[in-house]
Amino acid sequence: MSTPATRCEDDVTELVEPAAAQLWCDRCGEPAGAGAHAACRAARELEPPRFCAHCRRRMKVQVVPAGWSAVCVEHGEIRG
Repeated sequence: MSTPATRCEDDVTELVEPAAAQLWCDRCGEPAGAGAHAACRAARELEPPRFCAHCRRRMKVQVVPAGWSAVCVEHGEIRG
């Protein structure tokens, strides 16, 4: 279990957890171990994640020409 990061208003902390901790599909939000997610994996090659893989919350996603960023209020930001 990871230690929660403390944040102040000016601190931007990126939290990274191992992929093995993924409980939810980051595209459709359904349980990662249930059902086939082949279409989700294919779509994720071109699209950013929409759901947090750790807590299933809908993330705030911003797409820019150089990539994307997705922010979960609980687990922080990921970029691609």
